[in-house]
Amino acid sequence: MRANLPEKEPVLVKKWEENKVYEKALKKNRGKPSFILHDGPPYANGNIHVGHALNKILKDFVIRYKTMSGFYSPYIPGWDTHGLPIETALTKITKVNRKEMSVPEFRQLCTDYALKQVNNQREQFKRLGVLGEWNHPYLTLSKEYESMQIKVFAKMVEKGFIFKGLKPVYWSPSSESA
Repeated sequence: MRANLPEKEPVLVKKWEENKVYEKALKKNRGKPSFILHDGPPYANGNIHVGHALNKILKDFVIRYKTMSGFYSPYIPGWDTHGLPIETALTKITKVNRKEMSVPEFRQLCTDYALKQVNNQREQFKRLGVLGEWNHPYLTLSKEYESMQIKVFAKMVEKGFIFKGLKPVYWSPSSESA
């Protein structure tokens, strides 16, 4: 590439971090009306792909526009660190046989794998030039996040939104999941 982007881009990202561009933009607009974009988190199960890139870059455009329009617009990235996509990636990539270990052992491996992928994806998103609270993301495996989910669920139960009914549940024998 004649523009030498693979060499120039990490230097530019580093300069933005050193100059605290994101933090200065937030500080400039502190106290002004807020614009909050709630970002649906990607699974922490491997490298990002073009869909992740498109999603994050478009959201970054919106947040930067709102910031430049005078809104206080913090961006807190997050990752979904639970679930079958992480279990599947772990078993396929590392060849772990989850049937040969206890459930707590397998869950710990999944946690370790997910946290490694969070760090990997964080660096990949930063390389795309996306600005945000990269050192303080939300992770669905954090105890604080889980406790807030339980509180929200309890409110839904209190309001009668949760009920037991009858419907078929399709079960996948191979992935052992609904």
